[in-house]
Amino acid sequence: MSEHDESEPGRLTFPDQPRLELDQLLAQLVERAQEVIGTEGRLRGLLRATQVITSDLALPALLRRIVDAGRQLIGARYAALGVIGSDGRLMEFVHDGMPPDVVARVGHLPEGKGLLGALIEDPRPIRLTRLQDDPRSIGFPAGHPQMESFLGVPIRVRGAVFGNLYLADRERGRFTAEDEQLALALAAAAGSAIDNARLYETARSQQAWLRASAAVARELLAPDSGSPLDLVANHTRELAAADLVTIIRPIGEDGTLQVDRAVGLEAETLVGAVVPADTTIAGAVFASGKPMAGSWPEERRRLATDPVVELDLGAVLAVPLTGAGRVSGVLAAARRSGRPAFTEDDLEMAAAFADQAAVAIELAQARAEQQRNALHDERDRIAAELHGEIVQRLYAAALSLQTTAGLARTPTVATRLRRSIADLDDIIHHVQDTVFRLDEPASTGQTPLRDEVLRILADATPLLGFAVATRFTGKLDAYPADAVVPFLDEALRVIARHASATAVVVEIRADPARLVAVVRCDGPAELARESARELAAMAERAHGRGGTLAVERVADQTRLSWSVPG
Repeated sequence: MSEHDESEPGRLTFPDQPRLELDQLLAQLVERAQEVIGTEGRLRGLLRATQVITSDLALPALLRRIVDAGRQLIGARYAALGVIGSDGRLMEFVHDGMPPDVVARVGHLPEGKGLLGALIEDPRPIRLTRLQDDPRSIGFPAGHPQMESFLGVPIRVRGAVFGNLYLADRERGRFTAEDEQLALALAAAAGSAIDNARLYETARSQQAWLRASAAVARELLAPDSGSPLDLVANHTRELAAADLVTIIRPIGEDGTLQVDRAVGLEAETLVGAVVPADTTIAGAVFASGKPMAGSWPEERRRLATDPVVELDLGAVLAVPLTGAGRVSGVLAAARRSGRPAFTEDDLEMAAAFADQAAVAIELAQARAEQQRNALHDERDRIAAELHGEIVQRLYAAALSLQTTAGLARTPTVATRLRRSIADLDDIIHHVQDTVFRLDEPASTGQTPLRDEVLRILADATPLLGFAVATRFTGKLDAYPADAVVPFLDEALRVIARHASATAVVVEIRADPARLVAVVRCDGPAELARESARELAAMAERAHGRGGTLAVERVADQTRLSWSVPG
């Protein structure tokens, strides 16, 4: 103690060295307290991030929220989430942090090579202080922003790797072990949220497929339902979120398959294309009766010949159309490359829908056959009545007149009676010819114009979303089908594409001198401006037949008038 200390008995004093150690302990205590507070803050941030990513069950929005929550929680400048497809490559890439002009300059998204591919091949966390020091850090395109530090963790859903969460450029130095643990915790929460979102999406999709099955059955069993295969193809394209749907059926006895219906991408070009039965997915499904999924690049390599048209497709699924105990065709759907692949749930639901659709088609065909049989029975009844009653009465009247003619007192009366007898004889022959024609099968020659018009209107129903009202006047069948059918087909397609119509009326008037077809539709669109090229082509065709095409806009309605001479 110092002299001063000795002069003041009872006062505590400390040596300088212990005081220094106490200051250090206090500083360490404050530092640890700050670390605890910081850790508690980050845990609160993890809790908030978990609440954010579980607030909605829509999968696309969920993936974006996971990326945004990861970037804010870890404090990274850039973040991304790569979804891994069934082929082990990046199927989807959601990113955050890059300005839109930089994204546009970079161009296409990563394909899962280099460092991103390393995390796909070996799904364990990767933490780097400097990206450039790692030999796997390759494949950055021109214009990509410079990145220093890197952290990547896998996201697992039910034990399987769904994708990876990537973080780059920590805003406060390098990524730490604590950052890695936080990222893993966020990835675990994200996996649970993704699983719930997928289950919710599957349930909603199953309900939609079931509603579509019921709708197809109702539509097919309704009068004038249109083509059953077209209904099935259009519903499948909507429900499977497909860019192209085809229905493939066998032709001939040798098992050759052909595209019978197509909806979507390059549909018109694909109709009629031959599909090899021994090398393609469609052929395998047709032979086995079991649904299958694959990819268009693999299918393209299996084709024995070049395809009809080059298609930028990725995922493909095919399911059988089974009826009467056998496979009658294959329903196939495809998505553009870069879009998500079809899942096992998609395949299962499409197969169930195809089974229901095949049953509905069989019922519709059976009902149509029943209606045809009823029509034949009615014709037989009419024929029996004509022959058994009317012909006999006419014949009896002719015989009576024949007897009366022999009793006529003047040549004039006898001549008139013989003319009446001849007229009755002609009527008898005409009735008999009519009876015979009722029992004749339909002609295999040219289809009557009225039937062709009705077919075109039925085919237009799925495109428009409603049935077309029709009115016929005069003898349509006196004209060939090409006198008006091409115009109706093109006019209805133009209206479906450009008019946004809610009602369409078709009127056809036929007389010996001229055939006139008028198509009227409502809707706000000005067809004369929206479809000038198509209308010009129709007008040219009318002129080539010596006719005219007039386009008028009256009282919020568009009127297309086609007129050709007889």
